[in-house]
Amino acid sequence: MDWEIIQSILIIIGIDIVLGGDNAIVIALASRNLPEHQRNKAIFWGTGLAIGIRVLLTAVAVYLLQIPFLSLIGGLLLIYIAVKLLTDHDDDPNIEAGDSLMSAIKTIVFADLVMGFDNVLAIAGAAHGNIWLVVIGLLVSVPIIIWGSKLILTLMEKFPVLVYIGAGILAYTAAEMILGEKNLESFFHEYASLEWIIPIATIGFVLLLGYFFNKRSTSEA
Repeated sequence: MDWEIIQSILIIIGIDIVLGGDNAIVIALASRNLPEHQRNKAIFWGTGLAIGIRVLLTAVAVYLLQIPFLSLIGGLLLIYIAVKLLTDHDDDPNIEAGDSLMSAIKTIVFADLVMGFDNVLAIAGAAHGNIWLVVIGLLVSVPIIIWGSKLILTLMEKFPVLVYIGAGILAYTAAEMILGEKNLESFFHEYASLEWIIPIATIGFVLLLGYFFNKRSTSEA
């Protein structure tokens, strides 16, 4: 298997796990009022439907990124998402717990759609137009998110550096999206050094900005 394909799959898995923590919380909250025997069904069907819809949305996003300058805009938006990942510490307590199997499934699917935009955009950028990479990445990462969500969230709280690593992955993906903009291909070809300057500068910008905001919010608290 080509190293670039392996690299893309690993990046997609990393993005799924880093951005999947919130979705794991939604799954737990939405199914918490159900009996034990229905809880597993809600998780299975809700997550399954959410994954299917997410694959379709990512496929659409992959093709939308072929529109002129949309890859550049998507990359810039992903930089914002990476910074937000580092600085947004608010949990959403407003997820209603379903009291029936269908209501829990609907809550899981709807919340995943609302919260999954950053995930869809990041994965579309990392997939480089190959929807099969998206499917493979999801098949590997989703079981990890569902069954290891508590461990992932605990590790991220205990070792904040993991969140910075995740933001770095998003920043790298954003840089790749910017460099992949077809309308700027000749410009990047003329200044070849930008191919390594932009990723390093983007990662550095995101991590330093996130660190600065976190430091400031800690001192204000």
